[in-house]
Amino acid sequence: MGSIPPCPTENEQLNKLLKKHSELICKVNNQIHDNPEVAYEEHYAHDTLCDALERLGYKVTRHVYGLKTAFEAESGQGGALVTYNAEYDALPGIGHACGHNLIASSSLAAFLITADALRENGVEGRVRLLGTPAEEAGGGKIDLLEAGAYKGVDACLMGHPDTSSGDLSGVILVSTMARASATVTFRGVNAHAGYSPWMGKNALDAAVAAYTNLSMLRQQIQPNQRLHAIISRGGDRPNVIPHLTEMMVTVRAETDAELQKTCKRVIACFEGAATAAGCTLEFVWDKTYKDLQCSKSIAKCFQNMAAGQGLKYQFAPPTVSGASTDQGNVSYELPSLHPSFTIPVDRPGIGPHQPDFAEAAGTSAAFDAAMNFGKAMAATGLEILQDKELRDEMWAEHRREFGAKEKN
Repeated sequence: MGSIPPCPTENEQLNKLLKKHSELICKVNNQIHDNPEVAYEEHYAHDTLCDALERLGYKVTRHVYGLKTAFEAESGQGGALVTYNAEYDALPGIGHACGHNLIASSSLAAFLITADALRENGVEGRVRLLGTPAEEAGGGKIDLLEAGAYKGVDACLMGHPDTSSGDLSGVILVSTMARASATVTFRGVNAHAGYSPWMGKNALDAAVAAYTNLSMLRQQIQPNQRLHAIISRGGDRPNVIPHLTEMMVTVRAETDAELQKTCKRVIACFEGAATAAGCTLEFVWDKTYKDLQCSKSIAKCFQNMAAGQGLKYQFAPPTVSGASTDQGNVSYELPSLHPSFTIPVDRPGIGPHQPDFAEAAGTSAAFDAAMNFGKAMAATGLEILQDKELRDEMWAEHRREFGAKEKN
């Protein structure tokens, strides 16, 4: 890879650029953390980030690409384009228990550092901050992909907070599972449960049979796959044969190809249950999250930049994470990176989607970890923008993985 001067990547210079904005970023981080909002309802987070960027003089497009809580800000001229994704949705009932406030803050920091470096040194290149709603449910990045938000982007970077039992700053090549989710409705026929049950077609029986079928299927799928479901609507009265029930089911596998095969077996579980109970069946599928396929070329660049800042990142994890993200879909379309960065927690066993993780995500120590990650991400983005050889390597690798596709 070529050298990147005059843009700064040394830790001292990056610290200087970050220090200008650290107070503002910290305020934004705390405001988002203390006002959690669920998927597609992140109006406060959207406005908080946009207001902060506008106060710094950036032109921001709000409610972009047809999404009320997405935004876009860009800086620089000509050359290549790097996008940092900012997530900011929370979980129902447990707030920012996935630490998306820290994702937004680290990407905001990376954007501001990169934009300042390009501008102050008169270097060609563009950097974009893209507000991406609804990662926890709905797949906001899939909406953005379909709307063309990543067209012309050379690389997309972001990261996610996690915990570690060692002294690691994080893991670079995080692997996540592909995920498909559906709402399944059984429709039968009402009847009096005591007077004439034989006249009914029991939709609850269909749901219970389907759940049992799924439980048995778990024994026959690969150990690295996951099935989980709930009966979200089970009937209205015990003395009425239920005519309508509803289930929510999620399927996970290590790759998108494996996921599609397992989904066919899951569908068969529901079809058999419906047939046995004499009910009709309807599937409504959510957007499918693909597995993360991050760029090894970008990962090596990030590793060098992080090490230069005294950060200790494990290159690849020993196992695939059981989590899923819509960033996986982005990684299928263009060279991407999605490391994890470690935040401190009070005791072992605390992890994402637990209430204690939400508390940990609001601490000053977690914010500091996010800023350290943001600096390493900014240095990586600057390298990509100025090193054509690296960009060519990234896209050649991407074409080998996903076919003969040129830059999108």
